[in-house]
Amino acid sequence: MKSVLSSSIVAYAILLASSAFAADNLTDAKGMTLYVFDKDMKGVPTCYDACAKNWPPYLMKEGAMNGEGWTSANRTDGGVQWVYDGKPVYYFHNDMAPGDAKGDGTGGVWHKAVK
Repeated sequence: MKSVLSSSIVAYAILLASSAFAADNLTDAKGMTLYVFDKDMKGVPTCYDACAKNWPPYLMKEGAMNGEGWTSANRTDGGVQWVYDGKPVYYFHNDMAPGDAKGDGTGGVWHKAVK
């Protein structure tokens, strides 16, 4: 009985640690991971064309508000992209479910956006 209790405590501790770690990652309202691109400078998006197919921009809908730290940037393709803390944010095309973060570290220039 002691080993079952110990296993439960360990599993609960892992769950708490995972939840705390995930709490700092930025996501959209559906829980999809958002990313930043090291080549973007001063809040200006640079990911277009083929890049944007793999890393779709997190686009702003008219009248949307996202809270403290969030601003927007006009894209050269006509969209308006969300910017967090001066960094345009993107999705990764291979992330299929909330919490996926398959793009983190890609090419050494893509990273999960964090608070």
